[in-house]
Amino acid sequence: MSVAGLKKQFYKASQLVSEKVGGAEGTKLDDDFKEMEKKVDVTSKAVAEVLTRTIEYLQPNPASRAKLTMLNTVSKIRGQVKNPGYPQSEGLLGECMIRYGKELGDESNFGDALLDAGESMKRLAEVKDSLDIEVKQNFVDPLQNLCDKDLKEIQHHLKKLEGRRLDFDYKKKRQGKIPDEELRQAMEKFEESKEVAETSMHNLLETDIEQVSQLSALVDAQLDYHRQAVQILDELADKLKRRMREASSRPKREYKPKPRDSYDFGEPDQSNGGFPCAPAPKITASSSFRSSDKPIRTPIRSMPPLDQPSCKALYDFEPENDGELGFREGDIITLTNQIDENWYEGMINGQSGFFPLNYVEVLVPLPQ
Repeated sequence: MSVAGLKKQFYKASQLVSEKVGGAEGTKLDDDFKEMEKKVDVTSKAVAEVLTRTIEYLQPNPASRAKLTMLNTVSKIRGQVKNPGYPQSEGLLGECMIRYGKELGDESNFGDALLDAGESMKRLAEVKDSLDIEVKQNFVDPLQNLCDKDLKEIQHHLKKLEGRRLDFDYKKKRQGKIPDEELRQAMEKFEESKEVAETSMHNLLETDIEQVSQLSALVDAQLDYHRQAVQILDELADKLKRRMREASSRPKREYKPKPRDSYDFGEPDQSNGGFPCAPAPKITASSSFRSSDKPIRTPIRSMPPLDQPSCKALYDFEPENDGELGFREGDIITLTNQIDENWYEGMINGQSGFFPLNYVEVLVPLPQ
């Protein structure tokens, strides 16, 4: 940094200290500017939180949520991405139904109904894939771009404006001790930065129709998803009702027991009805129970020391998705991270993964 640059940094730091500590009053910005700055700040917070909540809405599971966030928009536009790369819960349910429907076979009404329901669930999963990709492309990505470019650029202009204001106020206080030309240049730079910041904020607030169109795209994608889902479920409901009618109209098959095999009961003097008795085994000292023998103990899971963040399982948790951590009631789990208000990340017996907060009781909380 040059000598002039060092001096400018010193001027700004001195002015800031005099305002914060000494109560000196700096140049005031007009009310219109402050109002725009306030609206931009609220817009920035709204976009950031809506983005987070939208991703959570699409995928409550944190492992799938991470994969959704990493989807590449350019690949989607080129048609290279046909699914988001993680299983939908509807698809997992459909695969389960189809597997057991096939095992039950064609002669089972329940098996055929499971096959119908399973195929419908898999179709719902495909529709859900389309919803996730559409919302990511037409709503999440544009808002993320707004955060990364426009809002970040406005924050840069406001920070630069504040620095030039401090420099101008420092030199204004020393008018007469510094050259007038230097004071004039400081004032011009301050006015220039104010105009640039004001223009960028005005452009953002006046073009918010773009954000409205993105929100409309989110609603359109949801409507399309629900329309297709209703159609798929209506078709499934009709199939199941038809199967119920067909099953009710069929004559019931009566159960006819098979004829029993006849047995030769042998001579009447055999006390057990003709079946030979096997001699009772002799009980030896080696095979009998000895009071000195100790019972076998079931190994107990190792428990982490409670001086580190940990929690106790209140219920059994069976993982259903990749990245989830399974455990049993009473297990002690080491906490490593909190994903959000509903999910923790932890470790037990050398395995790590995600699990829901409402399945555990926190013993030692994570440091804030």
